[in-house]
Amino acid sequence: TIPNDYGQMCPRPYIEHLFPLVAQSDVRRAVVLMGPRRVGKTVLLHHTIARLIESGVDPKTICYISVDHPLFNGLGLEDFLQLYHEASEVDREYPSIYMFYDEIQYLREWEVHLKSLVDTKKNVKVTVSGSAAAALRLKSAESGAGRFTDFMLPPLTFHEYIKLLDLEYLVESNRTRGEFCTAGDIGELNNHFLRYLNYGGYPEVIFSSSIQEDPGRFIKSDIIDKVLLRDLPSLYGIHNIQELNSLFTTLAFNTAGEVSLEELSKGSGVAKNTLKRYMEYLEAAFLVRLVHRVDRSAKRFARANFFKVYLTNPSMRAALFSPVFDEDETIGSLVETAIFSQWFHSNTLLYYARWNKGEVDIVNLGPDQKPDWAIEAKWSDRIVNRPGQLRGLASFCKRHDLNDVLVTTKTIRAEGIVDGVPIDFIPASEYCYTLGRNLIKQRAYGSSE
Repeated sequence: TIPNDYGQMCPRPYIEHLFPLVAQSDVRRAVVLMGPRRVGKTVLLHHTIARLIESGVDPKTICYISVDHPLFNGLGLEDFLQLYHEASEVDREYPSIYMFYDEIQYLREWEVHLKSLVDTKKNVKVTVSGSAAAALRLKSAESGAGRFTDFMLPPLTFHEYIKLLDLEYLVESNRTRGEFCTAGDIGELNNHFLRYLNYGGYPEVIFSSSIQEDPGRFIKSDIIDKVLLRDLPSLYGIHNIQELNSLFTTLAFNTAGEVSLEELSKGSGVAKNTLKRYMEYLEAAFLVRLVHRVDRSAKRFARANFFKVYLTNPSMRAALFSPVFDEDETIGSLVETAIFSQWFHSNTLLYYARWNKGEVDIVNLGPDQKPDWAIEAKWSDRIVNRPGQLRGLASFCKRHDLNDVLVTTKTIRAEGIVDGVPIDFIPASEYCYTLGRNLIKQRAYGSSE
């Protein structure tokens, strides 16, 4: 059995996607579970082990090892496998053996050991995990082609936040709006949405009032600083950690804002090529996501001079600076960040549109590189009765014959028409919940269709 502490926790819905990869026996590939610190990777591994046992796998054929223990210093993956066989007395040729190596980044040249294990031990199914996402992603891509399956566990979606706190009674499927969910009490759902913006990215935080009283100490010190200082930024040619930290702080403060390498270089005195390396690392470490710009014709720019930067988890901003409240000036940027952060759980490639007289927050381009749908992210009910503020959105959608158009609000659900373009209005909290729920079901789409 798994430790009781883990057994009492509600599994993240991502187990429905990880478990089939771990249990799959007809494909010889190791699973590399990666993600930011404190998003629940170790707990997810134990829940996966519990499900293997429930499915009939002999517990003796399952081995979990936390590689970061000092006693294991200098051992390789095959050394651990040898120790397992000696302790369990399970035959080395047993048809299916499941090995779980947690915090794999502490093992030197782990990717070489793992590749060898996959190639030589046909009956051993290996799953490894690690928090040094940037380093893991780089080494996995270099050495694991065809042998490793990467599985990214992101911070919590709003749907997971609601599910883990057993608050699903707040929302229900709305049959008249296709796959959308609505709240019986939108005010109560919004209260939890605000808590999600401030504290909702990490399972440990949502259950701890003491951490919520001082999120900076937990999130900044235990998550952000360790990523910036310890998770091998040197792999990306980064040696000035102070510059990296300064850039991240600037980007976090201005999440959802448009920036350019030219402006960042002038403001910081850091060369543009160096800034590009910093950005690459911050993305690989799953701290930020860059979103590129298209013009009014939905054409991408040959040179990506301008782009938007979003935190992958809005609660990082609250931890670095201060929590946000309902009427704060920055709430709009955090809501937009939250909407984007739900989409980061999918492979959907999103853009924003900007031209001289208008802007659209979120645009999805189809396989033909033409817009499929568009979203304007707002935290206001006034927008419903102020069509003039949506004329840029309407002109873009009319130009591309888009009928799948959505604008988020604070509490209002409505349908409207702006300059001949039909628009659905839906509360941002309902949209984020619905999107997270549908993405976990692998039903990623943009609007109410």
